[in-house]
Amino acid sequence: MSRAPTGRVRRTSRGADLVIERTFRGTIDDVWESVTRSESTARWIGPWEGEAGPGKTVRLVSAFEEGAPPSKVLIEVCEPPSRLAVSMKDDYGDWKLELSLRSDGETTVLTFVQHLVDPKLAGDTGPGWEYYLDRLVAARAGEVMPKFDEYYPSQRPYYLEAAEREG
Repeated sequence: MSRAPTGRVRRTSRGADLVIERTFRGTIDDVWESVTRSESTARWIGPWEGEAGPGKTVRLVSAFEEGAPPSKVLIEVCEPPSRLAVSMKDDYGDWKLELSLRSDGETTVLTFVQHLVDPKLAGDTGPGWEYYLDRLVAARAGEVMPKFDEYYPSQRPYYLEAAEREG
């Protein structure tokens, strides 16, 4: 079974942004904890260790990518409970990521952005972030976790086409 992609790619002055949204039942503070507390991130992307705060670096252990070494994550902006911006370096490259949260009645909307130097990178990163954000949805709801092969490679053409439109 393949899952339908939900994200978009938009052109920027420095390349492109991959943008994906998810909506959660719950308060903004509750969702913030799901994306910032190590005990919570362990359930959907992996635990992190170190002293957190703007200008500080933590190590994220990607729990669902076998054999991957920990990634160094520099916390560039941390504005609880609405905005987190980080940069990471790992074997796959340099990553600039942002999460923003906004309250919408009884729900909270999470907007994920990956800043891409090359829009074509969305073909590989888009399906991966769809997978991880759906893991976050499943972890919060106590549902069965999705499988990566439900996203990749089936979503790759969608994201390559979206990048091409923005290219």
